[in-house]
Amino acid sequence: MALVPYEEGALHVLQRFHSSDATYNFVNHSIRIKQNWKEMGVSAVVWDAAVVLCIFLEAGSINLKGSSVIELGAGAGLVGIVAALLGAHVTITDREMAVEFLELNVKENLPKDLQGNVFIKPLTWGQSLENFPTFDVIVGADIIYLEETFPDLLKTILHLSSEHTLVLLSCRLRYQRDQNFLDMMKEHFNGDFHAYFEGLIADPKLSSRTSNTR
Repeated sequence: MALVPYEEGALHVLQRFHSSDATYNFVNHSIRIKQNWKEMGVSAVVWDAAVVLCIFLEAGSINLKGSSVIELGAGAGLVGIVAALLGAHVTITDREMAVEFLELNVKENLPKDLQGNVFIKPLTWGQSLENFPTFDVIVGADIIYLEETFPDLLKTILHLSSEHTLVLLSCRLRYQRDQNFLDMMKEHFNGDFHAYFEGLIADPKLSSRTSNTR
């Protein structure tokens, strides 16, 4: 497991959430992400943690080309789109209500020759996990925030992972409960922390599961 914490003040202010779109440049592509805070709330905007994770991936220390990647709690889909641009075969997931919104952002931002490498599927953590295999890489941005979801989130990550899986979570550590989830993860995974400050990011180290218990 690798965790990418960051300083909130280093990125844009919250007002941008109310914009109908947000534009980013990654992997030599201009990516225009549709947002819909008014109707869909937190699941339809790009959070700072997603931007930080994209910077982390684009840095290139992890070679995603040809890897199977799953994004949990994808929201607007920015991280999954960047992973696909980096050559990964990506499954982008969120709740059923977000699927159509994700499909729109993927279609508008990925070249047609890459769209076949991306699958968008509904996934409620802890449910119907038998429909999903294990993946090389699991990514999630700002998905550690509701304590009542932690057991199902951990169950989902364990199901989707093997001893060879890399888990990349990007978040701002706001509360003690956030640290509590990381402690839960450390019972099953080796973990590294990589801090992001003023545009600088540390090179990640690959890490693996310490337990195969489902």
